[in-house]
Amino acid sequence: MMQNDFGLISIIMAAYNAEKTIEQAINSVLSQTYTNFELLVVNDCSKDRTVELVKDIVAKDSRVRLISNVKNSGVSYTRKHGLEEAKGDWIAILDSDDAWEPEKLEKQIELQRRTNADLLFTGSAFMDSEGHPIDWYLHAPKEVTYRQLLKQNVLSNSSALVRKELYAKHYAIGDGMHEDFAIWLNILKEGKKAYGVDEPLLIYRIAKSSKSGNKVKAAKMNWNTYRYVGLNVVEATYYEAWYMFKNVMKYANLKFSGEGTE
Repeated sequence: MMQNDFGLISIIMAAYNAEKTIEQAINSVLSQTYTNFELLVVNDCSKDRTVELVKDIVAKDSRVRLISNVKNSGVSYTRKHGLEEAKGDWIAILDSDDAWEPEKLEKQIELQRRTNADLLFTGSAFMDSEGHPIDWYLHAPKEVTYRQLLKQNVLSNSSALVRKELYAKHYAIGDGMHEDFAIWLNILKEGKKAYGVDEPLLIYRIAKSSKSGNKVKAAKMNWNTYRYVGLNVVEATYYEAWYMFKNVMKYANLKFSGEGTE
């Protein structure tokens, strides 16, 4: 186990009706080799057993905190609630249906110390809606600039580790776009780079019911993101074409590797 002198990392997990997956997600955080973290589970008025399951875990591990929205507010508002409660200087995001490998944080911290990065991410493995692994993973480039990220969002939200001050400065709210993509783009627009650990340390769940599960809807949200960060129509059209090409390649790999849900 590595030393915990990097400081406190605040992990934000938005949760809505997540009883089928949230225990796996939380346990993957509690299994991290880097242990100086707080996990903020923000309940967005779930109607299933989500709260009950989280309370059981909170009773056993004080690093886990349960926060609840007053009313159902959507994922971007829910994460913002977690950000407002976060005590660490670094923010990590984990969706309630995804999971991490045990060395996820440790390996990102090692890379941050070598590069002095403000924003880091990892490669992504995939599982289907039932949790069965898919035999393919999305590689993480060593470095990503603003223009490169515009062509394809290789920075999976659940793999991110970012300085809190930057995350708060560029936080975006809007369920009609990929708000996480907007945040990363606006950070890199400052001239910064994102640094990737090219290992599948995130296990991303493919589910049709997810916000980005519908490809047409996802493409429209991607367009809205481009416009939000300031691209004109010509620029947005150019990068939307790149987005569609890259996505076709990505999903072709997933299908070839056995994903049959879409």
